[in-house]
Amino acid sequence: MESCTRAALSVPTVLLPAENIDLARWAVIACDQFTSEPEYWEQVSRFVGDSPSTLNMIFPEVFLGQAGEEARITAIREAMRSYLAQGVFREVEGLIYVERQAGRFKRRGLLACLDLEAYDYTPGSTSLIRASEGTILERLPPRIKIREGAPLELPHIMVLFDDPEDSVLGPLTARRKDLEKLYDFELMMNSGRLEGFRVGNRSLEKSVIPALENLAAEDRFRARYGLPAETPVLLFAMGDGNHSLATAKAIWEKAKSLSPDNIRTESSPLRYALAELVNLHDPAMVFEPIHRVVFGLGPGRGLMEEWADSRPSGDVFFRRLSSLEEMKGLVNGQNGRPHKIGLIREEGFGLAEIGKPDFNLPVGTLQAFLDLFLKDRGARGVDYVHGDESLAELGRRPGNLGFYLPAMAKHDLFRTIILDGVLPRKTFSMGEAREKRFYMEARRISEQEEA
Repeated sequence: MESCTRAALSVPTVLLPAENIDLARWAVIACDQFTSEPEYWEQVSRFVGDSPSTLNMIFPEVFLGQAGEEARITAIREAMRSYLAQGVFREVEGLIYVERQAGRFKRRGLLACLDLEAYDYTPGSTSLIRASEGTILERLPPRIKIREGAPLELPHIMVLFDDPEDSVLGPLTARRKDLEKLYDFELMMNSGRLEGFRVGNRSLEKSVIPALENLAAEDRFRARYGLPAETPVLLFAMGDGNHSLATAKAIWEKAKSLSPDNIRTESSPLRYALAELVNLHDPAMVFEPIHRVVFGLGPGRGLMEEWADSRPSGDVFFRRLSSLEEMKGLVNGQNGRPHKIGLIREEGFGLAEIGKPDFNLPVGTLQAFLDLFLKDRGARGVDYVHGDESLAELGRRPGNLGFYLPAMAKHDLFRTIILDGVLPRKTFSMGEAREKRFYMEARRISEQEEA
């Protein structure tokens, strides 16, 4: 596997479904989507039926914590080994240029392997690859259990790089007609179209990596953001799938600690994780807010009253609104302070205004209180919701309370991470739920399976 340390990546050998596989049933959306809507996954299961599908090799998070978890993990590994033995996969070596039609825009990306030696998700990290939002360590153990010992990885990870001149993907877009098309099909559940091309031209492939290295050049990096000398370079910031990449990192660190043979460990497939690299400046890269739904409110617990009591007197003001559209207009039109957060409950819509917030973003103001409220068992849990319709439907269920949040400006992302560190968790989403990455490609991560 050809690698490049300065750009923290390598050229992968990818497993794609064989030519006879029904791709519409093969490709399934990221496992962390529709976590409050089991009916979505039931519909997917009915559509897939007995066809070979990535659905059989992933663990939709809607089912985490339910009975039969161990049996599901065992079935995932059995499906992976069965697909490998039955010739369900074909092997393709090289970078893969991806185009995803979702709505009126076409998002472009590059599938490559990221070097986990260059990634650190801990707060205050100065690594070349960093988390953009807080990593919840409690979310890693179930993911580690699924990945550890599995013969394959299937990525839904999307990583951002800051390339306003389009120097990395622009040449691939211009030459797409010269590239070998690997797949082209409509995704299930009205989720758009997916095309993939192998970057088999060596000269074109070698233009991609120097372009990334140029973005990571220290002098250029510091001049771009007006940073002082010695500021560590940030080349890649996590977009989607940070906990999946953190899981891969944890397994890699464990493998290193258990191996007496450093040379063999350094060449291990566990050192890398397959991911899609996406330019922050792609017109299709739209930052959407991630809303919150608190469910199972405790008897006698008044969330809004307790929120007001936790703030200085008169700092939180609540008012009723007539419609979802009125609420969205007030939240999306805010500029600075006070922070405005939409409320959705069984009785209707409302607005919370916080006059002197302790955080720069409304999501930070809300999340700080929700963390305390949930720790004090004020509710059974919280879910993170993409999309207005899902939020409105879930928030108006009895015993629930939905919070509508504004989107952050995407051009602030890299500078904020560099200067302030990670954002509050679940601050933004790259598009609506159905626009998320679908599982399409796989990669061998078990040395035993490679032998």
